Amino acid sequence: MTGLERALADIAEVRERLGNVQRFKGYSALASAASGVFALTAGAVQLAIDPRVDTVQRGHLYFAIWLVCCAASVLINYGAIAHWYVNDATARERWQTATVGLSIAPALVLGAALSLALLQAGLFAFLPGVWCGCYGVGLFASRTTIPRDAVFVAAGFLIAGCVLLFTPAIALQWWVLAAAFGAGQTAIAVFVARERAVHA
Repeated sequence: MTGLERALADIAEVRERLGNVQRFKGYSALASAASGVFALTAGAVQLAIDPRVDTVQRGHLYFAIWLVCCAASVLINYGAIAHWYVNDATARERWQTATVGLSIAPALVLGAALSLALLQAGLFAFLPGVWCGCYGVGLFASRTTIPRDAVFVAAGFLIAGCVLLFTPAIALQWWVLAAAFGAGQTAIAVFVARERAVHA
């Protein structure tokens, strides 16, 4: 091995170790999987009571169904982080928690603002695209702290968001968000569990 090759190998090792240090350990595979179940449940509820979002009243019902799903997902995921923070986190990891929260916050705030604006304007068909897109942006912003393979999930959400913004005819179908968030959150759960097992 030449001096240059050795130097490059050392740099690669340092980057790998730095990446492992930056990974946030407060994510819960179980909470992420539960979020996926919530999305599938919300899709089933929409199919049962609001399969065709063709009036303002139905649009508001659609929004309410998925708002409840979002609230439940936020509660269980941040509840899991809070439990880890209190019981298992080191001083450095507690400091890192604030960084994680701030990295995804702008995407969540923008998503909430756009959602309320679209709701007020009655433009319900653009909601799924905004939700998927903003979540994808938030995941990308957190890419140094989430499992490495979860970046592919972020890309999937971003692509889905862009596609849905230009396909309003299908965006409000019951299976769209159920498939996107059901599959996406389940994949994140698998990646979190796998990374936790590797570094246990």
